[in-house]
Amino acid sequence: MTEQNTAALLPSVSPTMKAWDGNSADAKPSSPQTDRFGRQQSLVPQTRLQAIQATVIGLGAIGRQVALQLAAIGCRKVQLFDFDQVDHTNRTTQGYAFREVGIAKVWAARTQMLAIEPDMRIEVVEDRYRAKYHVGDAVFCCVDSISARAAIWRSAEPRCRFWADGRMLGETIRVLAVADASGRNRYPATLFAQSEAQQGRCTSRSTIYAAGIAAGLMLHQLARWLRDLPVDFDTTFNLLAGEYTVQ
Repeated sequence: MTEQNTAALLPSVSPTMKAWDGNSADAKPSSPQTDRFGRQQSLVPQTRLQAIQATVIGLGAIGRQVALQLAAIGCRKVQLFDFDQVDHTNRTTQGYAFREVGIAKVWAARTQMLAIEPDMRIEVVEDRYRAKYHVGDAVFCCVDSISARAAIWRSAEPRCRFWADGRMLGETIRVLAVADASGRNRYPATLFAQSEAQQGRCTSRSTIYAAGIAAGLMLHQLARWLRDLPVDFDTTFNLLAGEYTVQ
């Protein structure tokens, strides 16, 4: 990708590792005459949603879809973590554009989110999540290994109020959601030893349609939490078998 094409995609601010863009030129607020949230008003409490910060850790197949859906439903403060750049395989399973190849995933996702909702504050961290970083009220863990999940959970769990973990292998999706003491006690049991994991990375076999469904299930649990409804701790959806189970 040429330097000129890259510059057209990157933000005008200095490409530091972390930056808020609430005051950037592309953060023009939505028209006050237009309430685009009318059709979801009874399902997603807008006032409560806009009061929280969401953190998305990992912008691969599931994480990118989560970030875009957060922008679509009206989450105003979102924090993005990823150390990787877009490559050509990510166009197929993650939905990144051809012109985004070679761009850091956090900046590419940010651009797409602001295209959906300019009235956002998006913090980008072009790095792996580390314990030194703060997290938001709602954390979406979208990494592709059990060991990474376990490390993130140990650090983030005491500091977040809602946790969603999206897992996917082929056309089998698993979403774990934690929003109370019971879930916090149960979740560590799902972090089995890496040696016991099914061979291959979590997203080594994936499709964008399965990732979109996984992200939707995760945001559904967020909406339940915002509505003071119990979250579903463990949801599994096998697309091929047509099996949907909730525990």
